[in-house]
Amino acid sequence: MTTPASTQTPSSAQPLAEALVALAETPDDMPGLDARLERLAALAAERIIAVDYAATAPRLDGESYTVATSGELVEDVSSAAPTTVAGAATTTMTWPGFRETAAGMGLGVVSVPLFTGSGATIANLDLYSRDADALAPLTVGICAAYDPEVPWPADPGDLQPLDAGGEELINGFAEALSVRATIQLALELMNQDAGSAALNAYAKLRLDAVTRGISLSAAATAVIARRLG
Repeated sequence: MTTPASTQTPSSAQPLAEALVALAETPDDMPGLDARLERLAALAAERIIAVDYAATAPRLDGESYTVATSGELVEDVSSAAPTTVAGAATTTMTWPGFRETAAGMGLGVVSVPLFTGSGATIANLDLYSRDADALAPLTVGICAAYDPEVPWPADPGDLQPLDAGGEELINGFAEALSVRATIQLALELMNQDAGSAALNAYAKLRLDAVTRGISLSAAATAVIARRLG
């Protein structure tokens, strides 16, 4: 049995990392998840220099995407996108068939799984760039965070350096994975104690968090402390 990795909440100066961690400990039935996904796309497009477009698919059927574009490409994307949702340093919009359109524009892409408190993957954060080489260090960093056993390139010097936004994304994703591992370990321990199904264990943990006014990860940490302490 593995013990949960220690987590450290990202600084408020890192809103992208903070949003990834917050989503990982958000109950699946909380309202406003689509808005959180919209914000993640906008933050990624705004903060990661290598990223020209960022997209999230709130539904995994591929029918609808929330798309954010970096400022210099707003005009190009707006001419092809049907509905503008909001405008700021980035423009956010809904765009059915975005994957197909992006492929036709010759964009490189790296996908980051997004998950909520139950551990279920609810969407992907897809990061697009006109420069595939610029996405290479992001791909390596995300893969390493997801699976530390993945080998690094033979010559890391061939990779472009990560910008601050890219580092923020990878750090936030690693912290989100740690949050998920903590919650999943708590659910496993609850199942062992009560012999209940995973769904029931999650419902009990969710209720405990609400009753005590704490986050899911805090409730999970308390379960682990009681069992292993």
